[in-house]
Amino acid sequence: MSMIKVDARGLGCPQPVIVTKRALDSMAEGMVTTLVDNAVSKENVVKFASNCGYGVRVEEESGDFSITILKGTPGEEEEVGQLTGSVYLITGDTLGRGDAQLGALLMKAFFVSLQEIQPKRIFLLNSAVKLATASSPVLEAINQLKQKGTQIMSCGTCLDFYGLKEQLAVGEVTNMYVILEGLNGPDRVITL
Repeated sequence: MSMIKVDARGLGCPQPVIVTKRALDSMAEGMVTTLVDNAVSKENVVKFASNCGYGVRVEEESGDFSITILKGTPGEEEEVGQLTGSVYLITGDTLGRGDAQLGALLMKAFFVSLQEIQPKRIFLLNSAVKLATASSPVLEAINQLKQKGTQIMSCGTCLDFYGLKEQLAVGEVTNMYVILEGLNGPDRVITL
C-alpha cells in the first residue's frame, strides 16, 4: 500500500486541496496524510476527500490537523457522488443587468421558483455570498432548499472580501477548487 505525507501548512486556499488531490492522483490505492494548520483548510480537504468517496480520519495536535485519507481500489470512488442534477453558479446578489432594485426582486422570485426544481448544488460567488447571510432577503427560500437536500456552498474568499464569514446563515464555506470540481462534474451547470 502506497503512503504519502503532504505538508500543506502555511498554504492558502485552495492549495491544500490541490496538493492533496495530486498526491491521491499519483496512486492507484493507498493512504495520504495531509497536514494543515487551520480549520478552514481542514474542512476543505475533508469535504474534497468525502465527496470523492474516500475514507477520512482527522486528528488534531497543537493546533495542526492531520487528515488521513484512504483511497481504495480503483473505481471505488467513482461510484460515489455520480448523481446527476442541476448545479447553479450564482455570481451576484441581483439577477440580470440594469436596475438593482428590479434585480433584487428578480432574484427573490428566482429562489422562490427554484423550490420547484430542487437543484443538487448552488455555488455562490462574488456578491452572491450575501444571499446566504443573516440579512439576505432570500434566506428563507435558500434555507428551504437546503432542508430539501440542496447543497449551498459559498466562496470563502468572497465571504472574507465582504467581511461576511461570521454572518453566514445557511450552507457551508468552500473554495475555488471545490467549485471548479463541481462545475466540471457530470451535472448540468447553469450560470447566473
